[in-house]
Order: sequence, then structure tokens, then C-alpha cells
Amino acid sequence: MKSPLYLLLLAATAAAALPAQAGPAHQHGVARLDVAVEANRVTLYLDTPLDNLLGFERAPRTDAERQQADAAVARLQDAERLFRIDGNAGCKLAKVTLTSAALSLPAPGAPAAKDDHADLEGRFEFNCTAGARAGFVEVGLFAAFPQLKRIELQLISPKGQMKATLVRPASRVALVR
Repeated sequence: MKSPLYLLLLAATAAAALPAQAGPAHQHGVARLDVAVEANRVTLYLDTPLDNLLGFERAPRTDAERQQADAAVARLQDAERLFRIDGNAGCKLAKVTLTSAALSLPAPGAPAAKDDHADLEGRFEFNCTAGARAGFVEVGLFAAFPQLKRIELQLISPKGQMKATLVRPASRVALVR
């Protein structure tokens, strides 16, 4: 059974995505990060153009591009380095799910994007002994991906909801108001 906070964040994310379908395409240099904080879990949802991670937005065509894509995927899978949650919450990485048709994630043979504007979505789940005690998350995306310039954040927790923007070099997201 999905938690109420997860369902609320999912609904807010879906609602926010509807106008984007009718509006302009994604923006290079900008990623979206949704954070859901619960009593026993912190979940982060990343949505970013591949250009922010690789410098191109299509399936890799050369050995060098494939190596670059593999290195980016490895950095994303090392989520405990990318997202350092306040130690008071007692969080440990439980699961990373990455999705990108251009990179054949999650399943090999997935159809590649039809245009040159491919994205990557990531879901990073942390199990916590006291998730609600988390006061911050250190986001290491700027250090890992130099082309990324801004992160649009949406946060939902037992303490409320908020939106914020991280601009390079800022890296800390306060989870309390």
C-alpha cells in the first residue's frame, strides 16, 4: 500500500506535468527534484534532460559516448554520495530506479526517444529509522554533473510542502521551514 505522502507527491507531480506537455520542451541546465519525507522513508524523484548528464540527448553513438553514459549511470546509482540525508534520520539507500529510453534503462531494447530531446528519470529510495527527523539533504548533483546549473525542488513532508530552487554552487536543501 502506498503511503499518503507518496500519493500526494505523485498527484502534485502529475498535476505539475500537465501544463508542461502543452508548453515548451525541457530546459537544458535545469533539473527537477521532488523530495518526499516520511516517518520511515525519504524518496527523491529526479527528472532531467540527458544533456545535463551527458552533454547530448540521444542514445550514445560511439564507444566514448557509451563510456560517458555508463559513468553517468554509475554516478546516479551511487545515490548515497549524490544525496546525503541528515544523519539524525538514520537513512540507508534501499533502491535506485533509473528510466531513460535513450539509454535503454531500465530494460535493454527499450525504444529510444524519437527526437533529440531525451530525458532521464530517477527514483532514489532511502529507508530511515526516523525520516521525519531529517533536517536537510545535501544534493551532490552539481558536483557530479557540471552542465547542471539549476534544480527546481518540490518538497512534501509531515511538516508541510514547499518549493525552492537550488542554483549552483548551493547544495543543501532544508527539510524544515
